[in-house]
Amino acid sequence: MLTSLNIYNFSLIEHLEIEFLSGSSAISGRTGAGKSIILDALAMTLGGRADIHTMDLTKGHSEISASFDITKINRATNWLREEQFLSDDDCVLRRVFTEEKRSRGYINGRACTMQQLQKLSGFLIDIHNQHEHQTLMRQENYRFLLDDYAGAAPICSEVNKIATELGQIQKEIESLENNSNKISERLNFLRFQIEEWENLAVGPDEFDKLEEEQKLLSNSEHLLLQSHHLLNLCGPNTSNNIRDSLSEALSILKELSYLPKSLENVLDLLNSCLIQVEEATYEIKIALETLNSDPQKLAEVNERIAEIFQLSRKHRVPPNQLDAAILILKDEFKNLERSEQRMKMLKKRHETTTNRYNDRAQKLSNIRQLAAKKMACEINLQLAQLEMKESELMIKLVPRNDSSCHPTGLERIEFLISTNYGQRHQHLYKVVSGGELSRVSLAIQIVAAKRSKIPTLILDEVDVGIGGATAEIIGQLLKKLGSMSQVITITHLPQVASHAKNHYLAEKQVYPEKTSTTLTLLNKEDRVEEISRMLGGINITEKTRGHAHEMLALAQMVKPTLR
Repeated sequence: MLTSLNIYNFSLIEHLEIEFLSGSSAISGRTGAGKSIILDALAMTLGGRADIHTMDLTKGHSEISASFDITKINRATNWLREEQFLSDDDCVLRRVFTEEKRSRGYINGRACTMQQLQKLSGFLIDIHNQHEHQTLMRQENYRFLLDDYAGAAPICSEVNKIATELGQIQKEIESLENNSNKISERLNFLRFQIEEWENLAVGPDEFDKLEEEQKLLSNSEHLLLQSHHLLNLCGPNTSNNIRDSLSEALSILKELSYLPKSLENVLDLLNSCLIQVEEATYEIKIALETLNSDPQKLAEVNERIAEIFQLSRKHRVPPNQLDAAILILKDEFKNLERSEQRMKMLKKRHETTTNRYNDRAQKLSNIRQLAAKKMACEINLQLAQLEMKESELMIKLVPRNDSSCHPTGLERIEFLISTNYGQRHQHLYKVVSGGELSRVSLAIQIVAAKRSKIPTLILDEVDVGIGGATAEIIGQLLKKLGSMSQVITITHLPQVASHAKNHYLAEKQVYPEKTSTTLTLLNKEDRVEEISRMLGGINITEKTRGHAHEMLALAQMVKPTLR
């Protein structure tokens, strides 16, 4: 509920700070006292369009703030939490207008946009006057009113959750579908490359071994020739070979009668050389046994190397790194295959979730259909009491044109009205005047209050064009509505004001150099005086005061309960 309003330097208001109480409240005052100014200031705090000409910024900046108790307004609390504005159970909205004619908005001390102020205000307060019809001009609020009346909040939340889930699934499907052709082409290409590699069956380190074999086979004839020459140099079957020369040298040293110590080392070295020459001769013989000139084998090796080279060029990697490159391709192939599997799984999940959405959304529609008829009937009964007997309100469920799973259900909710017998039902804003709209709103809020906690309601000119018994009925209805929520009514009728739990007086104070508007909560005695003034006459007599006393006493006897 609205707990306080603070206005600084706005139009005729130099500084006004007023606390608002729970229940039903009436604001009265003479014509031109500034009641509409207070309402305009509040509307601007809620994100309404600013009329800079209403502010005297020559005196400095203009500032308006409104405080709300949101303890029982869950939608407001949830929104503040989501937008990271939540501080405690109090909510302070502030609007500042600078001398440069710029406007800034704040929620709980944090800067915000006008759109955020407007969004939040829709959860906190409804203003109805000739210029502002916040609730009944917003189609989204029709759904809130009907669903609250129907007690459909749990299934609404379920439908919204399923629709959100469907949206996420559909988004992922579309993303995969947009790339499906590319994925399919890439899979086919990778499949071909992997099969090509597998058919080639390149073994570990095969290329390095092939290169070594190629070098050997390519040089086999020359190697054979030179190896035989080496064998002749080292072997025992030829003259002037290394072995015989070493043996002869050793014999010379051994035959010496005296071997100086300086030659002892030479003897050892020659012995060692002879042993190594014999080992080398053995190795040459073995090598000669394995060395063969095989042109066919060389051709096969060259062909195999060419195949591996061709594959490596395709992958743009060295031949000895081909194994690692193929592993990367296999990993990519597996990932892309998972994408295809993911698509199949998502489509199946989309189908089952859509079926679940249709089931819950249809159940919600059935609940709304029943509630719409009942709610409209109750509203029309209230309209008849408010001197709108020829009016008929109809709540219509309009199926959505698209086939998408909408978070709010299968249909839009419309409130249509006919103000005369035989007249076609149309949207409220097309056929209802400002005063009528206030009464229609009052009727709706009376009915809605039976099922749910509604936000603060402010009504201006709800009593336009009425009087007598109808005014008395409006006063009683407002009092009953005030037992469920906070209702603030700007009125000129004593019948309406007398039924209010709280009574505020707007007055214009004229000073030598300025004029100022004040708003005061009346005590019992002052309230009698104000009701007397509203009853009429230039001069207030004791008889008028007695009538005012009687009116207030009778109003107190009305029990504030809704049936």
